[in-house]
Amino acid sequence: MKYKKWSLEEKLKILSTSEELGIVETCRKYKVSTGTFYSWKKKYDTQGAAGLKVTYDTRSKELKQAEEENRILRKLLSNKEIELEVQRELLKKKFGTSDPRKI
Repeated sequence: MKYKKWSLEEKLKILSTSEELGIVETCRKYKVSTGTFYSWKKKYDTQGAAGLKVTYDTRSKELKQAEEENRILRKLLSNKEIELEVQRELLKKKFGTSDPRKI
């Protein structure tokens, strides 16, 4: 089952709707488990709206860019290593082996 990532506004709307419709009906309407609902309610009661803020994307933009650049550089390095290995193999075939026992 795919999980939905709820925004702060959606969570607050669900919590406020529960006061009108009741918890079970609200959970059915928005397809939220009661466990998730009670977790949100507990966080909201103790920390307010700050407790419900989305925390799954807390990495900074600079960190994401550095990770992407790192991924690209690793790929380039691995491609270069493959290219060098192919060149070594071709040189071995052209000039013979570098094994001194075969001379």
